[in-house]
Amino acid sequence: MFHSRLGCSSISFRHQGLPTALRTMTEQGFGEIDLGALPGVCDHVPYDLSPDAVASVAAQVAACGLRVRSVNGDVGDLNAVLDAAGGAARRRHLDALLTLTAKIGACALVLPCGALSHEPVRSLEEDLDAIAAELTRAGEREAAFGVELWTESLHFLRFCWNLERAEQLAQRLAGTGVGIVMDFSHIVAAGEDPLEYLRRHEGRISHVHLRDAVPGNINLSIGNGQADFAAGLRALAAQGYTGHFSLELETRDLEHDKRPAAAAKAASFITDLI
Repeated sequence: MFHSRLGCSSISFRHQGLPTALRTMTEQGFGEIDLGALPGVCDHVPYDLSPDAVASVAAQVAACGLRVRSVNGDVGDLNAVLDAAGGAARRRHLDALLTLTAKIGACALVLPCGALSHEPVRSLEEDLDAIAAELTRAGEREAAFGVELWTESLHFLRFCWNLERAEQLAQRLAGTGVGIVMDFSHIVAAGEDPLEYLRRHEGRISHVHLRDAVPGNINLSIGNGQADFAAGLRALAAQGYTGHFSLELETRDLEHDKRPAAAAKAASFITDLI
């Protein structure tokens, strides 16, 4: 029904339990998903990711028959200053997420671009260095699991929230193998131009999230904001982008019972553009 490179994030149905959300996406005609594992945003993957929890989530995903493109996870603020115990806990959580990512056959684990704050913990340069170092170490760790490591940058709510910081992080990650996830809504919410973002990140984009926005608000359904998806997808195609897209419709302008139909409508619209 929809383009084979277009999927849906389970974050779009975060109000439902995981089995129900998986069934909803299947019923709307999706063949591929991103799996939300973001504490406080989407609890489809438990934060306390014990081996039993990994096995349970993997079994639920396997039962639905959907392909998983990525796991959208979080291991804490990458610009935080951690003691030895905090660092060890982060590494355990990272390994659990990587285990899940590999077990469900996903291509990549996605991690954020810093804390849910625009303010530096130490200084701008030191925090960017710390985030890049943590992502690089995570990227080196993923090789043991046979998956990729991506980061969503820019992200309007996080440390790398604008074009300047996203570009600075991308420069630090050059040559590390860490991929970049582009999200139209975060770019527009930051008051930035998606086409300029693409110019500065040419050849670096591994995955694309799709949701609409206006400056200051990332939570709009496709068609209710200012994102120019037609121009953005044309630019991606012109750059030779062959990766996938995911509808991440964690919106605030719809009642829950309207979300399945809205997701299907958005998927048809984006399919025509791809």
